[in-house]
Amino acid sequence: MYESHLLSIVIWLPILGGLLVLGTGGDHNAPIARKLSLGIAVASFLFSLPLYFGFDVGTAKMQFVERADWVPAFNVEYYLGIDGISMPFILLTTFLTVIVIIASWRVIQNRVAQYMASFLLLEGFMIGVFCALDAILFYVFWEAMLIPMFLIIGIWGGDNRIYATIKFFLYTLLGSLLMLVAILYLYHRGGGSFNILDFHGIKLGLTAQILIFIAFFAAFAVKVPMFPVHTWLPDAHVEAPTGGSVILAAILLKMGAYGFLRFVLPVVPDASRELAGIVIALSLIAVVYIALVALVQNDMKKLIAYSSVSHMGFVTLGFFIFNARGIEGGIVQMVSHGFVSGALFLCVGVLYDRVHSRQIESYGGVATPMPVFAALFMLFAMANVGLPGTSGFVGEFLVILGAFQVYPLYAVLAATTLVFGAAYTLWMYKRVVFGAVTKDSVAALQDVDRREILFLGLLAICVLALGIWPQPLLEVMHVSVDNLIGQATMSKL
Repeated sequence: MYESHLLSIVIWLPILGGLLVLGTGGDHNAPIARKLSLGIAVASFLFSLPLYFGFDVGTAKMQFVERADWVPAFNVEYYLGIDGISMPFILLTTFLTVIVIIASWRVIQNRVAQYMASFLLLEGFMIGVFCALDAILFYVFWEAMLIPMFLIIGIWGGDNRIYATIKFFLYTLLGSLLMLVAILYLYHRGGGSFNILDFHGIKLGLTAQILIFIAFFAAFAVKVPMFPVHTWLPDAHVEAPTGGSVILAAILLKMGAYGFLRFVLPVVPDASRELAGIVIALSLIAVVYIALVALVQNDMKKLIAYSSVSHMGFVTLGFFIFNARGIEGGIVQMVSHGFVSGALFLCVGVLYDRVHSRQIESYGGVATPMPVFAALFMLFAMANVGLPGTSGFVGEFLVILGAFQVYPLYAVLAATTLVFGAAYTLWMYKRVVFGAVTKDSVAALQDVDRREILFLGLLAICVLALGIWPQPLLEVMHVSVDNLIGQATMSKL
């Protein structure tokens, strides 16, 4: 019975569970709130696993479909379904929510129930974005997820949290309003349907396609974020609590890239090809220039935030070269970046919980008192660089290979990020972990405990597994990507 409503369960279980956690009340019930939140997050993850094991890799059709009238007067439906492109991100979301709750177990001491509930609500809304096949349903989930993230940064963030939350909210909201205009236009041109799959078949002139492209681009480029609308991200990351930074980097950024795959490439393919040069140029600027910006950062969270912008430039580059290797590489890079960036932010959080500083200069010689932590941190740093055998290598290699098939210069420029990535990541690691211990705060450090080994160890397994054996992920997405390329290379003029 539950299999026919599996997507609804995965969406609404954390949302209703979040409301239940809120009902536990104040901090005198914090232990109950923590245990209840962890139980709900684990249950959500377990319910998401049949999406993978029951997935038919031989078809590009939507699977686990659920469909019911929602607002019949306007043909708005509760319409859910997943393909090989969206399914991996649901598993990534449910898995990382468990990690974040474990990581926040002792760190958050104030408004514990509200904090945990915010992440559960956010989880449900994010999964809804990946499942929605009705444009209005997609838009509702897209906007709803801003609220818990706004609260997470604004309540549990740093000293500048109000500035960071308002900037984050305004950037993302303004782009989303243009997306709503584009959705309404497609609704009228498509005969009164908000079905996203129906949008794929609408015939549009080049001018209309370009205008729709710009409207969607405004929403999705901000969320990725692409250069030059990336400036909200470092502020949000620096001020967000560790859990907020993990979900922001690992999942929220991927929604912008996912929007390109679900809306832009199949709905306005001619405009996508016409404007691909601009997107590729902005992507290469992000890959090269933002990597140089990361090189001069002294705040570890800000450095990793700029690193995320650079790595996401790889993703959009892969999407707009219109071949299977590029798109598949971009999707693998999105999943890998979810693991690696989340792990790096958690590593910074482990240090911050002990020393209460994110500045690189506050450390040095951490490997002496924290050898286990130093080894795990090294693995994630190597994955961020793109070391073969780690997940970071697979996606970047496929994108570079795909770019080389289109225009070798793109591949050469994109490959420079491997050099710059090694520079800023390893230089940060050297200054934090190696060298003599010269500060009393570092000498007094205690190595990672069992809880920290648990969440960092799980991420380490994922990074290595995807790097050594990416086939299970590539196999799931291959037919869906081929179908997408067929739509993106077909003219609608």
